[in-house]
Amino acid sequence: MKLVCLDLEGVLIPEIWIAFAEATGISEFRRTTRDEPDYDKLMRFRIELLTQYNLKLPDITRVIGGMEPLEGAIEFTGALRERTQLIILSDTYQEFAGPLIAKLGYPTFFCNSLTTAPGGGITGYKLRQENGKKQAVAAFKSLNIKVFAAGDSFNDLAMIAEAGNGCLFKAPQSIREANKQLQCVDSYADLLACIDAFLAKNA
Repeated sequence: MKLVCLDLEGVLIPEIWIAFAEATGISEFRRTTRDEPDYDKLMRFRIELLTQYNLKLPDITRVIGGMEPLEGAIEFTGALRERTQLIILSDTYQEFAGPLIAKLGYPTFFCNSLTTAPGGGITGYKLRQENGKKQAVAAFKSLNIKVFAAGDSFNDLAMIAEAGNGCLFKAPQSIREANKQLQCVDSYADLLACIDAFLAKNA
């Protein structure tokens, strides 16, 4: 059996925190896992900013409600699911991603969750598990499933390495330069071609 594991933000949907930065005019929210490899440090920074500006979960979900998948993403996921199984592994939160997962046709989706105060303030987050993307791929491999993985950020590198098959997708230059052993593609057509090659190799 073959399986494709993809990151969500930056691969199939816009970066939620960047969209929130643009909506609020607070540029500090533009910092993502493309910029900061320490996920806990990044989230503590975001939560402090939300508290500083008195912004709550409904303020973020209101922005998400107006977002759409990246151009071509719906067609790409449709073509991919005709070929093989797809699972999205993301470090985003179930409280964020629901509307956009619906627009992608409800692919199987593993993510984290937020903790909130009664008034809607975000107080913390709960990881599904430590190194969740890598651990999920390792679990699939333990079931004798061949895995192809792709993503665009620091937190996708362990997933791709664990899969042993995969590539970067529209990764920033800093990540490309630091990971020259990995192929990087910049279009859904090229990503699908990589997946087709993986499927043919493991037929």
